[in-house]
Amino acid sequence: MNNLIEIQNQIALLQKQAEEIKAQEFSKTVQEILAKMEAFGITVADLEGNKSRPRKAPGSASKSSNPAPAKYRGPNGETWSGRGLMPRWLSALVAQGKTKESFAIPS
Repeated sequence: MNNLIEIQNQIALLQKQAEEIKAQEFSKTVQEILAKMEAFGITVADLEGNKSRPRKAPGSASKSSNPAPAKYRGPNGETWSGRGLMPRWLSALVAQGKTKESFAIPS
């Protein structure tokens, strides 16, 4: 069985090896990135982007501060703007044979 001092020496040795490997891979990775930047004409400014206005992540939708007005009202006071999926309350009523237009709110 190994004692604590031997294990700590092994840990120190492995950490040193890990740091050496990381340094070697870091340099190689930087060179690969620089080569791709040159091949595609990418500059540091391209990577930084427009700092005055941060970019939104792809697919992130911003919520409007003004929600769409309701176009349909259900028998229990439920409302729907007509955007997105049809709500369950209206789907159930349509399945019963009623029309969506019969729940339209007059403009």
